[in-house]
Amino acid sequence: MIPYPRADERSRMVEHQIRSRGITNPRVLEAMRNIPRHFFIPAPYDKSAYEDAPLPIGNGQTISQPYIVALMTELLDPYPEDRVLEIGAGSGYQAAILSMLVQHVTTIERIPAVAELARKNLEKLGLKDIDIIVGDGTRGYPEHAPFDGIIITAATPEIPQPLIDQLTVGGILVAPVGGREIQELITLSRNESGIVRSSHGGVRFVPLIGEYGWEET
Repeated sequence: MIPYPRADERSRMVEHQIRSRGITNPRVLEAMRNIPRHFFIPAPYDKSAYEDAPLPIGNGQTISQPYIVALMTELLDPYPEDRVLEIGAGSGYQAAILSMLVQHVTTIERIPAVAELARKNLEKLGLKDIDIIVGDGTRGYPEHAPFDGIIITAATPEIPQPLIDQLTVGGILVAPVGGREIQELITLSRNESGIVRSSHGGVRFVPLIGEYGWEET
């Protein structure tokens, strides 16, 4: 991996904001150290890239705070052979982290300008095995299903049934579920007997817009 600028800031971010708050997966920690978050944040906000805060990326969207990215990634429990679906590409940061951990990432973004931003950011890093799709992420992506992991990076009132249907046996889905303002971070794990649902605390995300999400206001 190329040693990108601001490595010291990333190292401090991992030690003080992520590891110290209970994230222990060494592969997740290494990916967070390596991927330059500031590449995914427009000026002038890129100066604050390694603070533990969400930041604007344009078009009313945000990049999640580093701890939440790390937490959701750890909850996904990614393996090198996995194929993962991300709902809400944003500027591409979460997809970049995932690409360090799994075989292939498909990420869906409903806003074409945001999808193009993600594409440019990921190309800038030379990251491979990431497909960026413009469309309604609440419908999933049956063309590539089933997925070993699904991560929703926007707030959904309920977990869309098409995404549950596209999760393989043994797979994990991670999503913020609740109202437009405050949500609960939820994991769904599919096994041979059905679905196991767990809660991991309160979070706050922009709303997931789509057929099985929120209506656009």
